[in-house]
Amino acid sequence: MSEITLQMVVDDLDRLPALPEVIWDLMDYLQRPEVDVGQVAYRIARDPALAAKFLRVANSSFYGLQRQVATIPDVLTVLGLRAARTLINGVAVVTHFQTLVVAGYDQRAFWLHSAGTALCARALARELGTNMENSFTAGLLHDIGRLILAAHFPEKSRSVTTYRAEHDCHPIEAEQEVLGFDHTQIGAALALRWKFPAEIVVAIASHHKPMGMPAGSLVDQIHLADVMAHVLEFPGGNDDLVPFLSNVAWNRLGIGWVKFKRLLGEVDAQRNDAEWVLS
Repeated sequence: MSEITLQMVVDDLDRLPALPEVIWDLMDYLQRPEVDVGQVAYRIARDPALAAKFLRVANSSFYGLQRQVATIPDVLTVLGLRAARTLINGVAVVTHFQTLVVAGYDQRAFWLHSAGTALCARALARELGTNMENSFTAGLLHDIGRLILAAHFPEKSRSVTTYRAEHDCHPIEAEQEVLGFDHTQIGAALALRWKFPAEIVVAIASHHKPMGMPAGSLVDQIHLADVMAHVLEFPGGNDDLVPFLSNVAWNRLGIGWVKFKRLLGEVDAQRNDAEWVLS
């Protein structure tokens, strides 16, 4: 089996199916300093799969809307464009990546864990008073590098799985041993290439190693959200283990065990909301 490098994988991102023109147009439009609700709604509606997912996630219980919203303009009005911007981009990426066919890889488990982490990240952000949409999107995409590796380098992905099973270690440790790099670096490269906010790129890159990051960064939240999703058994795969919880990140967040248990209960009650990624 030939060796691969991180640079080879990053270069290979160009081989990913291109985002549809309608999604590129939407994401590009949302980068403008001033945008029009009607134009955003029009651009979302041009992609039926994106529109359906956007409506479903907006109506999920974790948004706490007082009434069900049936149209995209209504969602944008109720949430506000600032709140909707990053959420739209995250949903667009999920919708796009579900077109990938990855033989032998449990994509259902992957997306349920991703959605579960997003729910946990958003609950933490609400508790801490930080940007909930950036937290949600970073949680949703935190492991996207794993899916890219499985889709484009399946033999190497299987070698990582085999090593993990034989050595009973965490997946990221197996990736480092087998590949010399890991899924966080791949995912961050994709987020950077697709112009996601810098704090989301950093959170994806460092969610397994928050110790060297400054206090108050999104990294701590995504690190803890990933642990929470595993505790709540949002599946990441049959061989996945609960990641190590960083004491540094835990202490910096200052959640405490009482609040932590309450947040776990809140997210567990929203479990069915994670199913939107599969629709």
